[in-house]
Amino acid sequence: MLKSGALPDLLSARNMSGPELPYKRILLKLSGESLAGPEKYGLSADILSYFVTEVKDALVTGVQVGIVIGGGNFYRGISSGKHKLSRTTGDQMGMLATVINTLALRDVFASAGIPVEAMSAAEMPRFIELFSARNAITYLNSGKVVIFGAGTANPFFTTDTAAVLKALEIESDVILKGTRVDGVFSADPERDKKAVLFTKLTYEEVLEKNLKVMDMASIALARDENLPIIVFNFDTPGNLKKVIEGGNIGTKVQR
Repeated sequence: MLKSGALPDLLSARNMSGPELPYKRILLKLSGESLAGPEKYGLSADILSYFVTEVKDALVTGVQVGIVIGGGNFYRGISSGKHKLSRTTGDQMGMLATVINTLALRDVFASAGIPVEAMSAAEMPRFIELFSARNAITYLNSGKVVIFGAGTANPFFTTDTAAVLKALEIESDVILKGTRVDGVFSADPERDKKAVLFTKLTYEEVLEKNLKVMDMASIALARDENLPIIVFNFDTPGNLKKVIEGGNIGTKVQR
């Protein structure tokens, strides 16, 4: 895990002038599984270090960063057997898993010298601050990364929907969905070698083709509020910064 001072001083770097960015504030959506590494469960120290490096490099551009992280590295539900849980209970357990990841990211970011705050959609005063859009925007304007946990605090809604809601509440310019593939394809590129990468899509095309960008409720909400979504390969070093700087990477979903 990276220690404070392992990378150049962040605040000094951010004070350096650079090209004008297409986005002032972004909401980065990442899956919980992405934190697990090859073990596919729990937290990988190497992956956490990678996250720190990618986010810190992106912050040097001057962009404001909010993050919504999933919880699939700790909980994916019980789909079979006589002790199958109710959807409500399963979703509540998933929300708790996102808070575990949120706290982990908060601490590794802080140890690397990244100013950071963590907020939860559900009340957990002993562990984490309750979400407030006003406070979140204040933190972002002060240069802090803000990580949002507990989804929407309601069952039957995914962290995709939580990401769109948080992006709208904090007045983000775009959602950046980090995945392990290069964008949105016509089919699963890990199973179908003939799958075609889309560079641009409309919300309607995503809904009509039932493309696996984000869940349908989140796409419809983004469409209604004209919130752009960029799906890109977060596993490729430097991609996050390139997307923030306007690089032609991944798939952009907009009107």
